[in-house]
Amino acid sequence: MSRVQRETQLLDIAEEVFVAKGFVDSTMEDIADRAGITKPVIYDHFGSKDGLLAAAIARSRRQLFDSTAGAWDAVASDASPEERLGVGLRSFFAFIADHAEAFALIQQEGALSAPLAKGLEDIRAEQARVVGRVLRQRREIATVPAALVEGFAEVVIATAERVAVWRLKRPEISLDDATDIVMTVVWRGLASVTG
Repeated sequence: MSRVQRETQLLDIAEEVFVAKGFVDSTMEDIADRAGITKPVIYDHFGSKDGLLAAAIARSRRQLFDSTAGAWDAVASDASPEERLGVGLRSFFAFIADHAEAFALIQQEGALSAPLAKGLEDIRAEQARVVGRVLRQRREIATVPAALVEGFAEVVIATAERVAVWRLKRPEISLDDATDIVMTVVWRGLASVTG
């Protein structure tokens, strides 16, 4: 098995184990046994259990970002900023619905040390930049200071993540309902600063 194939295998297994047992209760032995390898192989690839969790979360965050960005890129160029943001948000919620384990893993970010968490924050910041670009496409935003637009982008990211967590406990809330909740908050908020 190539190094890349082994890393993919280990990330797949780690995701399953971390989600099933939680990060704290999972051991490198659990993962090694399921992979049919010894623990030193995992250490060779990821350095530590924390490094393995960071890599697994980074992969999940990257997949989530790619899904959302891909949805935005697929929207017609003449679509309104509101439509573009709505499509991206719906894609965000759809990814989470289809990848519950990946989302459960993302929620374990708090177990990481600050240096390992930084890479994950970089992915979240990249997502906020994309949201900011979508928001700036709204004509009225031209007069809004860049810092406020950045703040609204951060609100979109944080609100979407919290609504996604809430939605896990409320299966009757559809993808469209979740999207509408975030869009209503964001678009009303933007209206308050654009006049």
